[in-house]
Formats: sequence, structure tokens, C-alpha cells
Amino acid sequence: MSELASESSVMTRVSEIYRAIADSGRTEVFIHLRAQDDVERDCQRATGPLVGLVLAVKDNVDVAGLPTTAACPGFSYLPDADAPAVAALKAAGAVVIGKTNLDQFATGLVGTRSPYGAVRDSRRPDHISGGSSSGSAVAVALGFADIAIGTDTAGSGRVPAGLQGVVGIKPTVGVVSTAGVVPACASYDCVTVFAADLHTAQAAMAVMSAGAPQRGWPSDAPLAAPPVPRVAIPDRLPELDAAWRDAFDAAVGRAREVGFEIVTVEMETFFAAADLLYNGALVAERWDAVGEFVSEAGTDAGLDPTVAAIVTAAGTHSAADLLRDRRRVDELRRAADEVLAGCAALLVPTAPGHPTLAEVAADPVAVNTRMGRYTNFCNLFDMCAIAIPAGTVADGAQFGVTLLAPAFHDGVLADLAARFASAPPGASWIEPSCAPVELAVFGAHLRGQPLDHQLTGRGARWAGELKTAPRYRLYALDTAPPKPGLVRVADDGATILGERWVLSRAALGEFLDQLPAPMTLGKVELEDGTWITGFGCDHVAPADARDITSYGGWVAAQVRSDR
Repeated sequence: MSELASESSVMTRVSEIYRAIADSGRTEVFIHLRAQDDVERDCQRATGPLVGLVLAVKDNVDVAGLPTTAACPGFSYLPDADAPAVAALKAAGAVVIGKTNLDQFATGLVGTRSPYGAVRDSRRPDHISGGSSSGSAVAVALGFADIAIGTDTAGSGRVPAGLQGVVGIKPTVGVVSTAGVVPACASYDCVTVFAADLHTAQAAMAVMSAGAPQRGWPSDAPLAAPPVPRVAIPDRLPELDAAWRDAFDAAVGRAREVGFEIVTVEMETFFAAADLLYNGALVAERWDAVGEFVSEAGTDAGLDPTVAAIVTAAGTHSAADLLRDRRRVDELRRAADEVLAGCAALLVPTAPGHPTLAEVAADPVAVNTRMGRYTNFCNLFDMCAIAIPAGTVADGAQFGVTLLAPAFHDGVLADLAARFASAPPGASWIEPSCAPVELAVFGAHLRGQPLDHQLTGRGARWAGELKTAPRYRLYALDTAPPKPGLVRVADDGATILGERWVLSRAALGEFLDQLPAPMTLGKVELEDGTWITGFGCDHVAPADARDITSYGGWVAAQVRSDR
């Protein structure tokens, strides 16, 4: 990946990108495109884990030295500092190529509400791109950028991902700073990321979340889903035609194939909240964000008429209206929590269809409302989400699904998305931010052994096998269920095979509190000389226990003992 990128390969990649942009005729994708020489110079100077990655930034997010327009020329200002999300990516080696087009003031899910031009679908230019992060998603889909920053209030970081066949990560509200972002509805806004694959998206999100979030991670944040996760799907699929239903059915079949237990849940609670976002007083936050500008702007400001009408209408709601609808959202959220009780995630179509530009022009508000059917409730319910490609529809449209989970269950979604996409397992993007701990296990907590549920049930992630330094003995203890005891010795030690798990600090604390004698938690030396917290055993306990060191590990001892 980027860490393997040489300077010559990066320069070649940048040249190819600029040539592709010039040849494409897609002038609507970028509002501001940096000069190629400037980008190449920054690439030569870049250092960090994301070196070699070209970054596009939605033009409602500040990049120092580039105008921020929010797709409204009259609103334009020149920031003197990067938004924290941009600064983090640049510090990690990513290089900004330019600012991308969007539905004006991030108001829309179609990608057409911009005086800089409607952003067209990357494959079928007579269809919409999806919005509001339209240019960012299309830039990734067309190969103009490796990663792109978007924002999401009602689905703007997911709908265009689904229609463009790319990955879109929408984190828990507040865990990526929204400083330096033109607000849409500030209570629900999120900074998102697009990439062609899950691994790259996760790498970028890990960097973005490591700054100064508005919300810190809880100590018990789960890092993975259970081995057999229960995943909910809608009991009905309004707005989807037969071909899109078939595509979703195929995605559900894929989920079953990779080991998800599928259950059906009613969606009325979710749809009721989705309707509140557009048809209630919550939209008053759009007036709070840019209403004064819209009300005073002249005809030369470049206001999109649909956006201007939405923002103007948002100013008619009273504070009492807003408080009433927020209470209603809280009621619906509690009801939704009950609906999803016992489920690791909710799986939905990312978008219900793929309208043409002509269809949006004929009825811009109704089509836009339809596009948010499966996305609008997410941020209102304080959920995290990952949009992932899931094939195509019979008419050639890209089809995508979205996995959603409660706040701070981003690691669960990362795990489920990797399983669905058959991506290599690995650390989720939340781990650098929530500072989990590693635990070495050697017996009943090994994967597939009787007590592994004590790890998986606490959201722990299996991270592979390990070996101790050759300074340990292993004993079979007389316990129920049977367990081994690992003891460090001064002489005649051996290397013992175990496993590495990653878990939250709260989960580790629970282990320590509930650990039965003679088991202990302490530091274990590994084969490479590093130390890790792991299960050990009181030196007194093995006095009458059978020494099984020669087997090299607990599973091997069990297998050979059964023969």
C-alpha cells in the first residue's frame, strides 16, 4: 500500500491522475483543483503511513490556502488553517489534490444542487452521483483520488458511496472533529471518508479520528462482532423496485454465506425518524448554520433555488417546535434500541434506486426525499455506519448496502464489513483512538475452546497466534472446564503456543475482577522479547498437575491425549 510507494511511483500516479482528469471532461467534480506541480512538490516532501495517497476534500471542509465555498460562490472564504481531519491526513502523508463539488451547503442527497454543475454518475453520466458528498465519491470512483473526505448528516457520506460502488465510513457522531466544517445540522454532522476498498478507508479514518474529537471513546467499546453475529434486515423495503429488491436479497444471501444470522425487524420506528429530519423542526439547524447568509444574499451569490427554499423554510420553526421534535426523536431512538436488542447490526440498502438527472430535475424534492429512506435516521439515533459495495442491479447500476450499529460500535461494523467483503481481518480504525489492550491466552479462552465466549461476548478481536519466550512450563489443571496453567521458570523452560486477543480496558478489568484461583493475569514474555498481558498460574497450583509442556500448547495436548 502507501508505505511501499516509491517517489517515482507516486509521481507517475499523480501524472496519471491529472491526465485522467483532463481527458475525462468531468469538470463538475472539482470546484478547486490544485496545480500539478504543487501536488507533486507536496508528494516529494510527504512522510507518514499514508504516503502515496492522493486526497480530495469536500468543499465544505477547510483546507488552508484553498477557498471554502460550500458550493456557493457568494459564501466563499479563504481559511488560514486546515480542518483537524484534513490536517491529520496531511500529517500522515496524504496530499490534497483539490476541493470537490457538493449539494450546496450539504443540503441534498442527489449531487445536482450546485452552481458548479450537477455531479454525474461515474459510470452512467445521465444518472445522478448521489450527494451531498457527490464530487468526493465520484473522484474516488473515477480514480482521481485514493481517498476523499465527505460529510454526513442525513446520508451524504453513504448514498454517493452506494451509487458509486465505493466504501463510505460514517463514524459515531463526534469521534472525528467537525471543526473547520461548514455546518449543515451541527448536532448531527459527521466527517466521513471514501475509498475504493475497506482497508484504505479504515487507514484514513484511523488517522482522522486520532485528533481532538468532540466525544471520547468509552472504556468498554467493543472491537469486533461475535463469531455468529445476529444481523437485522427490514421487514419491508419501501421505495425499492423489483430489480433492487433482488439485489438486496442477493446481499442478504451473501451475509448468510459468511456466517451472519439474519433476523427480520419492523422498520416503522426508523422510517418515522427519517421523516422527522426533513419534515419536522430539526431542519431549523440549517437556518442556524447559513440562514442569515441566505436571507441577505443577492442574486449574484449563486444560491441554488431548491437549497435556498429549504433553508428559508427552516427559519419558520419555533424553539418549542424544535424541542418537541427532539423529544420525539429520543422516544423513537429508545423504541429502535428495543427493536435491535440482541442484534450486532442492521443491514439495509444504501439507496433505494438510482434516479436520472432528468428525474431529479422534474421533481427535485420528492426524489431527494426518497434517496434518504434508509439513511436519514442514522445520525438522529446516534448510530455509526459503513456503506460497502454489493454488486450491481440488472440495469447496470451499482448496488450497495449499509451496516449500522449503536454509537461506539464502529469496531463491530468494521469486523462485519470485512467479513461481508471477504477482506483480510485486522485492526479496526477505532483502535488507535480508544487505546485497547492486548491479552495473551493459552487454554480455555483460545478460539474454539469452551471459554472463548468470555472474550467474544465482550467485543474482543482475535489477532492471531503467538509464542512465548522459551522460559515457560505448561500444566493441565484439575478445573472445570479443564484449563492449563502457564508458569514462568528459571531453568528448563520451553516455548508455548497461544493466541493474541485485543479488547477494551473495561473488558480486561472484568477479567481481572472475575478471575478464579489459581489463574492470574500478569506479563508474559514473547518469543521476540516483547512482553504482553496474559493468563498465568500461581506457582503453587501445578504441584499435583500434569506437566504438558512437551506438547507445545493446550490444543495439541488435548488432541494427543484423546488418541
